[in-house]
Amino acid sequence: MANPNAGHFFQTSESLVSGQRKAAKAQNKLGRPIKLSSKLLAIVPDPFDERAVYVAEAAGEVRRIVLETGERISVDRATAPLTSLAFSPNGQRLYSGCWDKNIYATDFESGATTHLTAHTDFVKCLLTTTLAGKPILLSGSADATIIVWDLSTNKPLHKLKGHVKAVQNLAVDPLSLPSGSSAPGESFVLFSSSSDREIRRWHISLSRAHELPESLERPLRPHETTIWALRFDSEGDLWTASADKTAKHLVRSRGWEADTVLRHADFVGDVLPCDDLGLVVTACRDEEVRVWDVASGECVCVYEGHFEEVTGLARVGRGTVASVSIDGTVRRWGLEKGEMKRFAEERAREAQGESADVGVKKGGPQLTAEEEDELAELMDDSD
Repeated sequence: MANPNAGHFFQTSESLVSGQRKAAKAQNKLGRPIKLSSKLLAIVPDPFDERAVYVAEAAGEVRRIVLETGERISVDRATAPLTSLAFSPNGQRLYSGCWDKNIYATDFESGATTHLTAHTDFVKCLLTTTLAGKPILLSGSADATIIVWDLSTNKPLHKLKGHVKAVQNLAVDPLSLPSGSSAPGESFVLFSSSSDREIRRWHISLSRAHELPESLERPLRPHETTIWALRFDSEGDLWTASADKTAKHLVRSRGWEADTVLRHADFVGDVLPCDDLGLVVTACRDEEVRVWDVASGECVCVYEGHFEEVTGLARVGRGTVASVSIDGTVRRWGLEKGEMKRFAEERAREAQGESADVGVKKGGPQLTAEEEDELAELMDDSD
């Protein structure tokens, strides 16, 4: 007769308790979850429809999700986990970075998919823009390089080497753009972050790309370890998210000194400034989405609901942020004061033993044990 506890023989008491907690938490409907078949590693808003987002799955699929209805459409599929997404400057192509070292380019008009191949390890991050009228893609990889691609030819223009570990995120300095423009002219300045805990700065033009002298002399080191995310705000200052359990606001006029430090219980995977609301939102490995008041640095709302690490954030409309997680769900959270207050009050009542949410069913395709180990290594690349 089979032992009903056979599957528990090689699990620690701590892992069993954690599994039971997550299984119970998975039943909640907080954030109006939309459940997909595998872990979600990236999210971007639909550039033409604020009701929808695109997500990248560990199962190698890109899907378009309509948030109100849960309707989903498969856009592209790879044979390995997809880590990052970016739209072409005109929104007609979607680029997906993959574990297999390729970048997949999906053309919405023709339906065709092409591959951009030059990296020698996982593609970790993507960013698109224009340069002297040409559409440009920038990609960062676990091979510690950044490649600048000319999207009119799908060929590399430049390969940037400076980081000594995986490149985690990229951001164009908005103050390097022509006055009054949101798109680069003949050149721009690129910021990059890495598992080597450094932020480096690069001057990019069609003919040349090089690291700025001040970056070579003094790379920015605002964190103790991996910097997962870079986001500029409307003032041209920089928000960062790190595996050192903090998000920081780096002020340009102070030589990129941090004037605000948002402390978390675990790794901070993403940060999203919402300047018009005076808020910044963070995603954490402790399963929570937090909303902070920029002026005071105080946490004004903790959104619970995810039951695994939160991997990405996207603003959808003025008053909503969408989040994705290793738990395979897309969830939505309100940024208006009334919505945050109601959420906090409801959670307080539930903590006192009142009504509990039910609803999300677990299931669907899972990664193999080997793939799970690789994914854990990818998500925990913080030394």
